[in-house]
Amino acid sequence: MADWVLRPAAAADVETVAELRAVVLRADLERLGRYDEHRVRQRLRDRFAPEQTWVIEVAGTFAGCVSLRPAEDTHWLENFYLAPHLHGGGIGAAVLAGLLEQCDRDGTVVRLQVLQGSPARRLYERHGFTAESEDPVDVFMVRRPAPRD
Repeated sequence: MADWVLRPAAAADVETVAELRAVVLRADLERLGRYDEHRVRQRLRDRFAPEQTWVIEVAGTFAGCVSLRPAEDTHWLENFYLAPHLHGGGIGAAVLAGLLEQCDRDGTVVRLQVLQGSPARRLYERHGFTAESEDPVDVFMVRRPAPRD
């Protein structure tokens, strides 16, 4: 696994993140008949919250991002994208494990939505997420905090 770090996101990261989102989601959105060149980027721009987002850097270079948005009784894991050439190398799993460890310490329930048929669902299931509901496009998943010893 390559060396990686998380840094707080800045407002200036929005376009880089929007572009990565378009690249990462394209195949799944096309398969689902939902890909729109403009909309895939604009949806990220419209809800980008740098104060809830971290940038993943590998060797000092932008490699991805992840957001954890607090809501009433949960946190939503959102905008979790990693450059395709880094998929399967353990970085995503390590980033996710670190975030979930903190959520477990805080007793926080974590929810997310993943596209139907996305390989990312397997990563989430390996980390304790289970399907809560689904529709033709999305699977909504939840992970309750691990019991404390």
